[in-house]
Amino acid sequence: MKPLVLRRRRNKKQYKPILKSAKSWPVVQMAKKRNEFIQLVVEESYENLLEERRGKSLREELETTIFREKQRAKNNPWKVDPKDDKEFWSGMQHKLMEVDAYPEDEQEAGQKSILKEILSRYGNEIAGNFNPSHYSVAKAVVTIGFGRLLNVARVKGPWSIFSNQLDLDDKIHVKGEIDQLRKLAKIGTIVMVPTHYSNLDSVLIGWVIQHLGLPPFIYGAGLNLFNLKIFAYFMNSVGAYKVDRRKKNPLYLEALKSYSTTAIREGCHSLFFPGGTRSRSGKVEKQLKLGLLGTAIEAQRQIMQSDEKPENSKIFIVPMTLHYHFVLEAPSLINDYLRIKGREKYYRERDEFTSSYKISKFLMKFFTKGSDISVSIGKALDVVGNYVDENGNSIDNKGKEIDLEDYFKSHGEITEDRQREQEYNRILGKKIVQEFHRINRGFSSHLVAFTAFKYLEKIHPSLDLYSLLRLSDEDLIISYSAFRDEFSKNLRILKEKKEAGELGLADHMYLDIDDVVKHGVKNLGMYHAMLPAVWTKSGDLKIQDMNVLYYYHNKLVGYDIELSK
Repeated sequence: MKPLVLRRRRNKKQYKPILKSAKSWPVVQMAKKRNEFIQLVVEESYENLLEERRGKSLREELETTIFREKQRAKNNPWKVDPKDDKEFWSGMQHKLMEVDAYPEDEQEAGQKSILKEILSRYGNEIAGNFNPSHYSVAKAVVTIGFGRLLNVARVKGPWSIFSNQLDLDDKIHVKGEIDQLRKLAKIGTIVMVPTHYSNLDSVLIGWVIQHLGLPPFIYGAGLNLFNLKIFAYFMNSVGAYKVDRRKKNPLYLEALKSYSTTAIREGCHSLFFPGGTRSRSGKVEKQLKLGLLGTAIEAQRQIMQSDEKPENSKIFIVPMTLHYHFVLEAPSLINDYLRIKGREKYYRERDEFTSSYKISKFLMKFFTKGSDISVSIGKALDVVGNYVDENGNSIDNKGKEIDLEDYFKSHGEITEDRQREQEYNRILGKKIVQEFHRINRGFSSHLVAFTAFKYLEKIHPSLDLYSLLRLSDEDLIISYSAFRDEFSKNLRILKEKKEAGELGLADHMYLDIDDVVKHGVKNLGMYHAMLPAVWTKSGDLKIQDMNVLYYYHNKLVGYDIELSK
């Protein structure tokens, strides 16, 4: 009988690229017409700003923007900023003062000229520099890096990562609506919306995209990542455009939104993290930041109201959830969350990296252990939150086909269109959250953390969260028999929810109960300098880091898993 790994590899599905030539990738077409594309962004943001004054005159908007930008350039400069940053904004201030001296009937034209100059600068700052040859190099580096992280090559020498043993899809499990995603990417534009836990997420999603044979996606990356040349190289290589979070003025935000809207309208597949930032608590996101997501709705409206619709005119929203046994940044993320939530109730007792020994221990684990990662792809939605079938047709709750154009019939007023789209955005965000929870996958490590934390909460009913996190060492030992009983009950509930289609479970959750527990304890936060939970010599469970245990426990919060009374 052939070994299980060999049989699994032979049975693995290979995904061919849906577009054979890189020349036909939408992001490549956009890069070739970069200047023309930026001009489209400038014109669109210009028109939008003139139509929506937000209660301020154009003169006031320009004056406020120039003042804020001069303050930013003086007080918070970054290495990646243009070399002429200070000079440009001083020049804009001087031009605005000159316009004030124009005859009154000429001042508005002068102000509009300054507006266009500022928007042109923003457009050039935001736009990416995608290069197909650099993308190929980045793909190879990502494969090698993840292979090393997940220990695919099993440490058989420094060059083993380049051998044919590098088989990442043995370690990264992609589940869900893969065939639908690939088919829809051929007939429309995909906007992927993943959960966000780690700085590894962007790299992981990049690997998934190329593994599934999809063309590159564009996505917004923080401008601070471009401060280092090596990061700038990779960000540009994988289709990133720049987002400067220091800039909060309406002119910049409109240029950023117009960039995203134009890219989606022109057929570029896009990626947004709708949670906005990494989940500090470890919970599946419930509150989404819908700003850039709204650009997908605006792009769809523009397409629907256009006299010349492109052949592939529909935009599809595809939720995705990412699942790790470990998150490298978990200790700092949960400490941030607890500090913000608890304020005076919370004080930090431990720092994960407090000694050379702990750092060395972390690095040894990082390079000698392996772990699995899972990615779940949800059912595709249209931009107003309806599910779509494999042909891209919108379907209502009764399975009846819907004409999406009915949602975007113009009423003649852009204000009314925008208000309607805000409501669509709210509905879409709610549907994405529901899909996140439905396709979330429970891991053994998550259930070990959930059960241990809830058990300690149960036997200390008078303690609030912050008192619970400060339990003494003697109170952090849980007898295995008591833990096993509670774990078994919780696992049964999860399996019932899996059958009801309310969440997913990893394959290892169907091992014998003791094996699931051992698997969970072994993988729980396995790369942290201090493991959240370990076995005692007598076979009981000892909790070593309550904060990190709480972080991983949060992954299963929201599913009404109740411990027996």
